[in-house]
Amino acid sequence: MTATIESARDAAAERLRDAYATGLPCAPVRDLISDVESAYAVQERLGEGWLAQGRRPVGRKIGLTSPAVQRQLGVDRPDFGMLYADMAVPDGEEIPAGAVAQARAEAEVALVLEQDLTHERHTVADLLRATAFALPAIEVVGSRIRDWDITVVDTVADNASSGLYVLGTRPVPLRDLDLRLAGMVMERRGDQVSTGTGAACLGHPLNAALWLADTMVRCGRPLRAGDTVLTGALGPMVSVAHGDALEARIDGLGDVRVAFGKEPM
Repeated sequence: MTATIESARDAAAERLRDAYATGLPCAPVRDLISDVESAYAVQERLGEGWLAQGRRPVGRKIGLTSPAVQRQLGVDRPDFGMLYADMAVPDGEEIPAGAVAQARAEAEVALVLEQDLTHERHTVADLLRATAFALPAIEVVGSRIRDWDITVVDTVADNASSGLYVLGTRPVPLRDLDLRLAGMVMERRGDQVSTGTGAACLGHPLNAALWLADTMVRCGRPLRAGDTVLTGALGPMVSVAHGDALEARIDGLGDVRVAFGKEPM
């Protein structure tokens, strides 16, 4: 690896690190790095700093599971980012204003594992056996990149545009679910703002989870027992504003809620 590539990755990580620290969105990093490998290297640099600060990793999120979004960003596969314990928001709680940069929200299926997933190539049976239960989730995504002016390189470097996430509280075994056909409705104060089904997530949320399990083994960081996996959006992403309250319902899984604090006077 040349010094020039390493210095470019360092510069991209520093730009994003400053945006996290100040809360001020930055310019895209694609002027510094140009490939997905470098973007994950930047994500890794950010993660190393957060681990040194004491943040506790608790799982992974999958992004770019919508074919339409993949076409928009010119990619043919999902991406992933890290989940940390301080990103978890209790069901129904309020997120303080400004806690997530340029916040948007999407409804997802979350899986919680009870066994490690360490095979080079996993089967659906492996995943079913390793999953303790599923939960409804709202992911509050955010971007440190100004005006969401992103390519796949920008979002991957920015920890897959992670923000916060909310899990429902009624665990459901996978044997009781048909996630492909599970319908999702998200409402803002009673008004419907997003709908979809499990089929919108790579054809089935388990397809996305299988992709992640295999990918993490190739990266040398397999999914472990206790990990939470956000499998990807079931419907269109929703912009959020100060004072909003969202509720998502997923067939078979129940509902999950989150509120957004009003802007300080």
